[in-house]
Amino acid sequence: MDKTVKAYRYEIKPNVRERILLAKHAGAARFAYNWGLKQRIDLYEKDKTSTSAIEQHRVLNSLKAQEFSWMYEVSKCSPQEALRDLEKAFQNFYRGLKQGRQVGFPKFKKKGKHDSFRLTGTIKINSRTIQLPRLGVLRLKETTLVKGKILSVTVTREADRWFVSITVEEEIATPPPVYGTPIGIDLGLTSFLTTSEGNKITPPKPLNKALKKLKRLSKKHSHKKLGSNNRKKSAFRLARHHRKIKNQRCDFLHKLSTKLAKTTSVIVVEDLGVKEMLQKKSLNRHIADVGWAGFVQMLEYKTKWYGSSLKKAPRYFASTKTCSSCGRIKEKLALNIREWVCDCGKKHDRDINAAINLLKLHTGSSPGIYACGDTSGGGTGNWSTSHVSLKQEVTNGIFVHKL
Repeated sequence: MDKTVKAYRYEIKPNVRERILLAKHAGAARFAYNWGLKQRIDLYEKDKTSTSAIEQHRVLNSLKAQEFSWMYEVSKCSPQEALRDLEKAFQNFYRGLKQGRQVGFPKFKKKGKHDSFRLTGTIKINSRTIQLPRLGVLRLKETTLVKGKILSVTVTREADRWFVSITVEEEIATPPPVYGTPIGIDLGLTSFLTTSEGNKITPPKPLNKALKKLKRLSKKHSHKKLGSNNRKKSAFRLARHHRKIKNQRCDFLHKLSTKLAKTTSVIVVEDLGVKEMLQKKSLNRHIADVGWAGFVQMLEYKTKWYGSSLKKAPRYFASTKTCSSCGRIKEKLALNIREWVCDCGKKHDRDINAAINLLKLHTGSSPGIYACGDTSGGGTGNWSTSHVSLKQEVTNGIFVHKL
């Protein structure tokens, strides 16, 4: 038995009073985060010093009675957890500087875009209700399936709906191994996924299909008067449309990744540099629409759940330009060329050839390519197994992640 952390996500069904309380908690968390960020910036500019979340929470508590008396209406956990999130954001920022990675400096949160808060303490869950500190008993739209020890609860607003994510720690049994055929998969835009067996799956591209309506709603929203009720209504319509696009993409990615993890013993994928690819203005919207990074993250933890394994090829492995028959590497291969012929006379489909080469890394019949481009003498080269688990899974009302 292994311990894992899961998050069960449900939609709340609040009344008017509860909506006001939820908005106050989100506002307090957002205020504490922005207040703490401003204080850290001022300290650094003045004395080149920093502070901690505990110290900032102590200072904020001392100011409540005189300056922020309205904060007594919400749970103390809301601003406290926000300051802890701010501290984690700075830790990630400084760690990125040391490691040479591009991690953005923490930014101020804006009302309407970052409406969320986290609570700890006494939390009780029944079949269709959840009891939270200072908020009382809230109705849920689904029957809960929560198991394990409750660690915290995160409440988030998406457009005009409120959702609660219940983080728990529970024990899970070691899954039996999957005995399906190993496959290599090549991710692309024309075909979202191409397997080494020659199967191709077309991407749904929800953003591309909804782009016309999205532009129309955005244009109408820009014409509304600032601060008016019509602008607020227009903002909700726009947010609901974005939420629909996100849900369609996530539904496709979750179903496909679950099917592969349950039926395939080994999955070999490329370690794509999605962040660098998004800098290309001609393709960035299409790359963001298909969701490669999210799909690989889902495979990373689902393969561990269901008994299969995920292996990543090196980022600069020439899977597309390498002939899967003779091993020769073509010097140049433009992106618009979908089929090419090797010097040995073998004709290749670009995507299927890449998937076959990825699979050969697992079988050991193809030379590995290191990130610098050199060919290693070993059978598997610099490829690695990855089991980094993230919070992504949504199944039957359950939103799950593993650490």
